[in-house]
Amino acid sequence: MASSDKILQYETFITDVLRRDLQRVLEQRDGVYEKIGQYLQLKNTIQSLQESGDSELKTEVDLGCHFYVQAHVEDSSKIFVAVGYGFFVEMSHAEALGFIEKKTRQLNAFTELLTKDSAKIKANIRMVLEGLRELQGLADFPEDDQKDVL
Repeated sequence: MASSDKILQYETFITDVLRRDLQRVLEQRDGVYEKIGQYLQLKNTIQSLQESGDSELKTEVDLGCHFYVQAHVEDSSKIFVAVGYGFFVEMSHAEALGFIEKKTRQLNAFTELLTKDSAKIKANIRMVLEGLRELQGLADFPEDDQKDVL
């Protein structure tokens, strides 16, 4: 009976703690990838503005809920860039490109950290599953099933 209690504790630990932590880390990493994509999109837009050499800009602005209106910008030599925590800073194109480069480097380093954290959590899940296998006296997992577990 004690063995079945331990098995239940391990299974609960996997589902309530480890898998939830893994999901949280992966969702956080996906959010960071989304921010990186937005900064790269801004970088491409700035480069397009520089190539055109025109200071005027016609665009569409999302007011929310995918409701767009046309906008006319008379001087696009300065733009406002979201720097974090709801703050925006007015920058020239060169300043914005430099900021974007640094910010994407920082965000990429953070995604690498989150990827390492997810790998550690997956290893912990694997270790607990191996412990469960030993408690239950089951044979080793076939190689094909090992990839499906995580």
